[in-house]
Amino acid sequence: MREAEWQRLTLAIGIALALLPAALYAQSIPGALPESTGALVRGDWPAYAGTYAAARYSPLAQIDRSNAKDLHVAWRWKSPDMAIKAANPKVGPSRANESTPLMVGGVLYTSTSLSQVAAIDAFTGETRWVFDPKIYENGLGIPANDGWLHRGVAYWRSGDDERIVMLTAFAQMIALDAKTGKPVPTFGTDGRIDLAQGLRRPVDRDYYTMSSPPVIVRGVIVVGSSVMDWWGHRPSPPGDVRGFDVVTGRLL
Repeated sequence: MREAEWQRLTLAIGIALALLPAALYAQSIPGALPESTGALVRGDWPAYAGTYAAARYSPLAQIDRSNAKDLHVAWRWKSPDMAIKAANPKVGPSRANESTPLMVGGVLYTSTSLSQVAAIDAFTGETRWVFDPKIYENGLGIPANDGWLHRGVAYWRSGDDERIVMLTAFAQMIALDAKTGKPVPTFGTDGRIDLAQGLRRPVDRDYYTMSSPPVIVRGVIVVGSSVMDWWGHRPSPPGDVRGFDVVTGRLL
């Protein structure tokens, strides 16, 4: 290797090593906005995967291998869907509780397998409110694909307006007041939007469901779906991704 080439290679390696700590720090929460990173540092978990960068990473360092053995149960919380299923076996079973709670300002927000939403005091485990859309009473039976399960909700705030947005197993989008758990009356129709409407073709609800939370970015609720696209059903529901105004629910 010529001396000039060697010098250039040595310089490149030196620059890379000098920038390595900054690169590692930048990659710890890739794509996260500063406010999201700040929330994680405070101990919050404001989105399903921590942030919408979906890194599933917390920078908190209070618990490590030296003190993990000292952890103990502070409280337990019983999901309200258990009592409903016990009282009415026709509702049908659920395979698992797959919800990842959000944590915002000392409050946990979680969904249940029956598309309910609950707010829980993070310090005491006491239930602050539960919203039950009672979609299990609509006579449609078991939801498509994996049946009764749900993975979580989304949180949005602008000033004093705090909202929890939920997608139900039978394709409804519901916006709740995060403080009270009541539907926001100015969102959609009395707080709800039927997501099975407005698609490119009619949808059979036996093959169309939502089991994951939406993403809320710059005032837009980005909504996907879970569709059963197996060979025995044609045409399958369209897997369209749509955006809705977080304040009004208007399709954007």
